[in-house]
Amino acid sequence: MHAPILLTLQLGKHASGTRNRRMVWMDLVWPLVLELNSVAFTLEQYQAKRDEICRVRNVTVTEVSRGLAALIQKGLVMKEGKTYSIHYKLVPYMRLGARCDYSRAIHVVKIK
Repeated sequence: MHAPILLTLQLGKHASGTRNRRMVWMDLVWPLVLELNSVAFTLEQYQAKRDEICRVRNVTVTEVSRGLAALIQKGLVMKEGKTYSIHYKLVPYMRLGARCDYSRAIHVVKIK
């Protein structure tokens, strides 16, 4: 009888992208929006929060920047110059100070 082989779980490209988007939304973008009580934030505000999250979660800036780029591509975050803003359909959640996880945010934005 052979000893069991332990396999390390490696995420595929799609799964790691989703993980990065979720992490950036839940740990960085949404808390920053609530903290500022504003639909928009500057590049400098984002970078300060990003550095804090990278230190606390022990992740690289590259992982986080991929997550932000994916959020922009998905339409949850818009970029104009050095200013970022959340999708207008998410503003009521921000005004209420409500928890808005990634799945809720993507669902709200995609509803027609």
